[in-house]
Amino acid sequence: MRKKVNVLLYNTGAVAVGLLISACLLLFMDVNPAEVCAQTLSKIVTDKYNLGEVLVKATPLIFTSLAFAFTYKANLFNIGAQGQFLMGSIVAVSLSLTLQDTVPTALLLLLVLVGSFAAGAAVGGLIGAAKAKFSANEFLVSMMSTYVVTNFMDYLLRTSLQETKAEYMQTDAISAGAYLPNILPGTRVHLGFLLAVAAAVLVWVLLSKTSLGFQIRAVGRNPFSAELGGIRASRIYIIAFLISGGLAGLAGLTEINGVQHMLLRDFNASIGSYGIGIAILANGNPIGCIFASILFGFLNIMGTTMGRLPGLSIPASIIELIEGIVMICVIISYALRGYMENRSEKQRMRKAGV
Repeated sequence: MRKKVNVLLYNTGAVAVGLLISACLLLFMDVNPAEVCAQTLSKIVTDKYNLGEVLVKATPLIFTSLAFAFTYKANLFNIGAQGQFLMGSIVAVSLSLTLQDTVPTALLLLLVLVGSFAAGAAVGGLIGAAKAKFSANEFLVSMMSTYVVTNFMDYLLRTSLQETKAEYMQTDAISAGAYLPNILPGTRVHLGFLLAVAAAVLVWVLLSKTSLGFQIRAVGRNPFSAELGGIRASRIYIIAFLISGGLAGLAGLTEINGVQHMLLRDFNASIGSYGIGIAILANGNPIGCIFASILFGFLNIMGTTMGRLPGLSIPASIIELIEGIVMICVIISYALRGYMENRSEKQRMRKAGV
């Protein structure tokens, strides 16, 4: 219980410090931070569309943060959620464009969901297999996989997936029959948000209440002890990355069929890295990933709203600035918390004479 309280205090403090630093930077633009923040918050909370946009931005972040959090439970680091997201997006737009005029919407979306999950899982599974068979460093392999998938996507956008006029590196737009249904009138909130929340709950159940979850956590604690207990660590590595990659692939479904309705170059280029920070903020808790993603969705909309305030010249880059500063503070908080916990444990052991 005490550890959970410490995590909450450290993470809350990190977010507060990040927001305070961001507010202070507005002073260099000759802007009153308190006044701007008050105007921004007022515009967000009093506008149904803006509140909906917070959930729209949070939806893919829930999936990519779950992707990192899932492997983290096995003491693995999936840094390649961006590539798995892009692979899911490629399959989502391909299936949608191919089947949109021949298959009913419900069946189409089900096929796209399965395809996006399988595409992301395929990339993740290869990373897990490299770890299991060759003891490869999953951090480096997963990171480099993103570059491979990105270049593969660029190739497709120049060839088979390029839009009909062949003028831009993007696909044709999918038809309305392939859209994820809107669940909140007057906003862009779509069914993908409920899918993301359901995925987080299912991941929590899998990790906390099932034998597979126990095996994943056991390998994460100590793979050698897990092996002595009859758990094959290599098998867990592959399974963990399969599920992790599939979760990131589902983010592609929500962005293609829920928001963008096409695939284009430099597609959501930071969604994977933000997922890592969100998972750290949530301390790897799947349910915590929901609320941490909503927070980052709010920060994104907050930055966008600031840039649109009349009479002020706040640049659009304020969005990345705010999110980046908060992300750095969260990571520093994580390192500081680990250092303090280790220090306390050493002091406890010295007092116990160990």
